[in-house]
Amino acid sequence: MNYSIIRYILCRVLEFQALFLALPCGAALIYQEEEGWAYGAVLAGCFVIGALGKMKKPKSNVFYAREGFVTVSLSWIVLSLTGALPLFLSGEFPSYTDALFETISGLTTTGASILGDVEALSKCNLFWRSFTHWIGGMGVLVLILAVLPLAGGYNMHLMRAESPGPTVGKLVPRVKNTARNLYKMYVFLTIVQIVLLLITGMSLFESMTLSFGTAGTGGFGVLNDSIGSYPVISQAIITIFMILFGINFNVYYLLWTKKPWQALKHEEMRYYLGIILAAVLLITINIQEGFHSILGAFHHAAFQVASIITTTGYSTADFNQWPEFSKVILVLLMFMGACAGSTGGGIKVSRIVIMLKLVKNELSYLIHPKRVRQIHFENHVVNKDVLRSISVFFIAYAFIYGISVLLISLDGLGFTTNFTAVAATLNNIGPGLDQVGPTANFAVYSQPAKYVLMFDMLAGRLELFPILLLLAPSTWKRR
Repeated sequence: MNYSIIRYILCRVLEFQALFLALPCGAALIYQEEEGWAYGAVLAGCFVIGALGKMKKPKSNVFYAREGFVTVSLSWIVLSLTGALPLFLSGEFPSYTDALFETISGLTTTGASILGDVEALSKCNLFWRSFTHWIGGMGVLVLILAVLPLAGGYNMHLMRAESPGPTVGKLVPRVKNTARNLYKMYVFLTIVQIVLLLITGMSLFESMTLSFGTAGTGGFGVLNDSIGSYPVISQAIITIFMILFGINFNVYYLLWTKKPWQALKHEEMRYYLGIILAAVLLITINIQEGFHSILGAFHHAAFQVASIITTTGYSTADFNQWPEFSKVILVLLMFMGACAGSTGGGIKVSRIVIMLKLVKNELSYLIHPKRVRQIHFENHVVNKDVLRSISVFFIAYAFIYGISVLLISLDGLGFTTNFTAVAATLNNIGPGLDQVGPTANFAVYSQPAKYVLMFDMLAGRLELFPILLLLAPSTWKRR
């Protein structure tokens, strides 16, 4: 284990955290809020510790998969622990555990909250909550790779550990350029949404915070009713951009490099859009009696489907009151998630499609045992290593899910609440059903249960294995 390079990167992460904290400091100055001192103090601490810690250069810049996974996991933990400090020090959160829950929920783009009254928060805290979504959406290590080249091809291990999906590839030959291209597209789409929301009459503060939440597919709002009180045109814009941020960024790269036909042939995107269309139509038909018009039902169905499948978590209506058929569809979408290589969470459409093709192949094998079969996805043969990793992912996912539901059930809440609370956190969605529905929050859980859910949020965002490796004794043995 190359501990020196891990230390060096963690110190770099602290320096970036100081840079991130400067933005809520600025918000506090603009709105003349005394809570800004907490951000200034934590900013100074992060910068000093980071600067002093990286003064000693690493003995070797080379690191492998093990170092990559450990570095990514520890980076997210460090960001969470330090990012929670200003929320707690501001006095607007009852405990550090609650502040940590809110921060991890923000960074992992989950959007689950312990707050009953969001509007009571200061502007700087509201800004920080939403900005953590934007930081975590694309990944802070991807940002660092875009700015600071580390060790040639070895830094691909960092990107693989932080990027969602069964496989991660380079858009261009150099990892640094790949990271830069990803962030260019990410920033461009975010700015476009901010401008469009400004045109609808939103304030700059609301446009930025809601765009941060949409871009990171997070879901923290600045009003108690999430998006419900905004005009229909604003809700429609957010619906469109939630869907856009749930698409694999490789599609945007193909469009950017003037290869539109290749982009349109993207198999996962076509399945993703098809699932959204089917879910919207089914829910619209099922809920239309509760709305004044079919268009109203379609609008709310489209918004909620986009919000759940992309794991954003915004809401325009209390879907906890919808018919059971519609709620079941939304719960299924919670597990499915968005595309690999997007900012969305969940299992990912690509994994679901590949596993279904694997089942189809197995059925065909039972009928024709001697026929040679290969699974194709995105015009490529899916190799055995990818199939193995997807199978293991499902096993680990089911194990973590079951244990989590069992542990939080000690609080004595209902099965629907516990089942969807884990679904909402492990899939990085935000709201669940029943006592953790879109009009409720996670304050009903005890502190031990909140730590279980925090683990689920981190595990879900990092695709399980980086966090699980921290718990394996063999990870820490020297080579």
